Formats: sequence, C-alpha cells, structure tokens
Amino acid sequence: MSYLDLASDIVARARKQGADEAECVVREGSQFSVNVRLGEVDQVKDSGSKAIGLRVLQGSRAATTFSSDLSEEGLDALVKSAMETVGFTSEDPFNDLPEADQLGIAVDPADLGLYHDDVLALTAEQKIEMARSAEAAALDADPRIKNSEGGDCSSGWSQWTLANSRGFGGEYRSTHCSLSAVPVAESNGSKERDYWYSVSLNAAGLESPEEVGRRAAERTLRRLNPTKIATTEVPIVFEPGVARSLLGHIFQAASGDSVYRHASFFADKLGEEVAGKNVTVVDDGLRPGGMGSSPFDDEGVVSRRTTIIENGVLRSYLLNSYSARKLGLKTTGNASRGLAGSPGIGPGNFMLQPGEASPEEIIASVDRGLYVTELIGHGVNLVTGDYSRGAVGLWIEKGELTYPVSEVTIGGNLKEIFKDIEVVGSDLDYRSAFIVPTLKIRRMTIAGK
Repeated sequence: MSYLDLASDIVARARKQGADEAECVVREGSQFSVNVRLGEVDQVKDSGSKAIGLRVLQGSRAATTFSSDLSEEGLDALVKSAMETVGFTSEDPFNDLPEADQLGIAVDPADLGLYHDDVLALTAEQKIEMARSAEAAALDADPRIKNSEGGDCSSGWSQWTLANSRGFGGEYRSTHCSLSAVPVAESNGSKERDYWYSVSLNAAGLESPEEVGRRAAERTLRRLNPTKIATTEVPIVFEPGVARSLLGHIFQAASGDSVYRHASFFADKLGEEVAGKNVTVVDDGLRPGGMGSSPFDDEGVVSRRTTIIENGVLRSYLLNSYSARKLGLKTTGNASRGLAGSPGIGPGNFMLQPGEASPEEIIASVDRGLYVTELIGHGVNLVTGDYSRGAVGLWIEKGELTYPVSEVTIGGNLKEIFKDIEVVGSDLDYRSAFIVPTLKIRRMTIAGK
C-alpha cells in the first residue's frame, strides 16, 4: 500500500469510528551527517524514520495523535487514541479543515525541483572527504588559523504525504545537502571563530569544499583583535546572513497567530505603511528550487505567491485556515505542521525583493558606521517593537571596512527600523526559506564603552 493510500485509509477509519472530519500525514526520510575535526572523523550520524500523524474533529473539538508503529495493530491504536482523546478537548468554534475549494496541488512537484538523485548518489566516503577538504582549506589559508571546530557535511531526503476527509490527497519528495567549516584563529592573544556554509537541494548546487573553507577562513581572520567602540548613533549595514533575522521579525509580526492574539505591532495595520517605500516582501511557495517551496501547504491548501508588504504598505498577513477564520480572512496557504498538534504558520520562500546596489556600493555610501556580521541574544519584543541585540562586525570609516568590533549592543524599535531601511542590496542570499540581501539602516544606536 502506498503512503497516499495508507493516509486515505486512516482518514476513512477515523470517519467510520465517529470523526466528523479527519486528516492524516505520513512522513518518511533519512539523514546522514559527518563532522571531521583536524582531519579526523569525529562523529557520524546516519538515521531514518517513518511516522504517521492523525488529526480528528468532532464538532468544534480537535485531537491529534502520532506513531512510528505502522503495523496494523499500531494503526488501530492510532485511530482509537485520537477518537478517545477528542471528547476531552475544549470546544473551539474555529477548529475545522480548510474548505474544499481551497484544497489542491498547484503544480507537479517535479516542476519545483525539490528532489535530486545526485544527493542520494553521494557516498559516505565522498561526504567525509568533502568535510575534510573544507576544513583543510580553512586550516591552510593562513598560519594564524591554528585550530578548528570542524568541517561538516550532511545530506538527506524526505517524503511528505497528506490526505483529508474533504477529498484532498497529495505527496512530494525533497532532498537537501550542506557543507560547512568552522576555523579558529589566534593572534596577539586574540582568539576568534567564524564559519561559512553552503546549502542546496542538489549536490551540484553546493559550493566547492575549497570555497567553503576559504570563505570561512576569511571571515574568521577579519575578526581578530576586535575593538569595543564608544556609544554612538550611526548607520548600520546588515550582511545578508544577519539581515535574515530582520526579515524573520517581519514574518513573525505578519503571522496570523501573532496578529489575532494582538502579540504583534502589525495587528490592525493592513493597508498602512509599516516600512520604507523601498521595502517589498513576498512569500512565494512556488519558487522552483526554493528551500521553502511545496505544491501544497500542510493542510492541503494550494501553495501560492502572496505579497505581504508592497512599497512599505502592509498588504496581507500570513495565514493558515485557523488564523484566517479567527481574523475573518482567507488562508494564504501557509499552514505548517509536524506529525502531532494543530497546524501552525510557516513560510514558503519569504523574500525581501532586491534593490540595485551592490554590497560594496552600500558600504561605500557610509561615512561612519557598523557592518554587522553576527547578532547575539534575543532582545526583541514583537508587541512593542523594542529591539536590542549584541553585535559583532566591522567598523566602516569613509566607505571602507577598517577594523573588527565586538562587545557592543545595537538597539532601536522595529517599527522605526523597518521604515529606516535606506538601501536594499542586490545580493539575495538563497540559503534559507528567508531570502534577503544586504540592508542599510539609516541610523541605530550602538551601546559600547
């Protein structure tokens, strides 16, 4: 029996035992990872899993169960447990599956480029050698690099299957692989670490081990002998890997579950200006090769492209069917769930549309400021927008990167920070479902010595 047939059968069993509605998910996958430290294999993990989850509804009550036992006895117990549990859960008038006309598969999963045989073709020996080569390239880059936290290589695949009692049935497979290096440098009593990584849905898309190691070394060396600068207020430039966190705050603020709880400063702001006019953010679940792409969301709703912010104006929230009903809106196809629990909200490919300036041009536009390469801590309040995080980076003087900076805190308020995005770069970083370029913030406070 295929997983799609299995999921449909479990839904039918739940209906037969008294569920008004039901949905079933089946997940299978495997993961391999290796860490090499100073040329020697330090750790290898190779794992696989199969599991099934069931959500049932009786009236406005809902319950979920999951199991890794796919035997006939295990499946019977899964359905029985869900039906016994649902009677004890609280009533919630917003509990329901999506409407049938919202369900569907947007495109053939093959057209999204999510699954690649070359990932599965990588042998354990090849992955060990890739990790070893990435670390070696970092260690060989400069005599000041005296140690390493290792080179890592990982790969895996997964299959996601979903069926529900409103006629939906669909499944898709995906692969992924990654390569990273974390060198440690020492000079004049200063000891610093940094990293670089490459990630792709296919093995051919990975940067070479030599490039990963070289970039990791370069990033580590530029952090040596940092300075703690005096408290000041200057422009801040976020490199893409760090700017991703700002985009993440936009995602959190626009998530329907935060909005209906009034735990977001975007609540009741549809149609209002929430960012600079140069800021347009879209969520695209159908981008070919995207880390967050899928033909349907985790409730079976058709994936799509949604404009969240357009030229600074908030146009839409990110919604699953539950949050959409709470807010009197339509789902945007952003349901995300595991095997157990009710669906939450997740991104497709959440992208801040690029501008035209290169990173070099953005840095050159700053007379005095900070180029941030790492953020520390979690000092963000999505209700008020208050923002304060530790930062590491490079000081910009007369348009050039000069010396490393550490042990400072950058602060402000997200409501103003988003409106003060002065320049949006052209260098989109596609290594995540959150896709963002270099960003220049007009002015932020740096708390230093």
